[in-house]
Amino acid sequence: MRTILLLCFTVVLATHGLLSAEPKAKAKAKRAPNPAMAKIEDVPGLPRVLLIGDSISIGYTLAVRELLKGKANVHRILTNGGPTTNGLANLKSWLGDSKWDVIHFNWGLHDLKYIGTDPKLRADPKAPGSHQQVPPADYEKNLTTLVSQLKATGAQLIWCNTTPVPAGSDGRVEGDEIKYNKAAARVTMAAGIPTDDLCAHARAKLAEVQLPANVHFSPEGSKYLAEKVAAEIEAKLPKK
Repeated sequence: MRTILLLCFTVVLATHGLLSAEPKAKAKAKRAPNPAMAKIEDVPGLPRVLLIGDSISIGYTLAVRELLKGKANVHRILTNGGPTTNGLANLKSWLGDSKWDVIHFNWGLHDLKYIGTDPKLRADPKAPGSHQQVPPADYEKNLTTLVSQLKATGAQLIWCNTTPVPAGSDGRVEGDEIKYNKAAARVTMAAGIPTDDLCAHARAKLAEVQLPANVHFSPEGSKYLAEKVAAEIEAKLPKK
């Protein structure tokens, strides 16, 4: 009788998951938040700057903030800006109700990347059915709308052109930034917006600062980009 009761008790425990032959796997450790995405508290009296861009801009945000310390409150959108279609969907919320003195902005690398049926995944540019996420003509049209919205803020605007796409980049074609930068130049020149030629700045030391077969930059490379970005922004800050 005792044996039968023990067997029944064991079955009940197993059914409710209270017995396990293997220990539970440890929960995955949460990735530490990127400090570039942290909200900052404004220093009263300093002009307010907003950075809009993708992972390239995320990479140089902290260095730009440090270079302009004591000169400007440098904010950024708290996400990857993605393609121009994402900008159209979210720009108003990114701008919020705050007053911005300078806005430094870019879209491009996510527009020119190739996708397949799943827009979240890059695709081989040569694969059947793959296409650029936002073709050049649509990119130019989208950017025209975004520039109009940005001009309405009254901020000093700085267009940052798209950095080089090297050979072997996953889901992208070497040199495609050229035609996208030409399309962007038509829009920004018509709007009277100056260009931070970060593409030329990067190309001057590309082998030293960019990762192999990758659109991204080394930590030192991001600091190198930040020097140019900070200089362009500082030149547009309100004069005391």
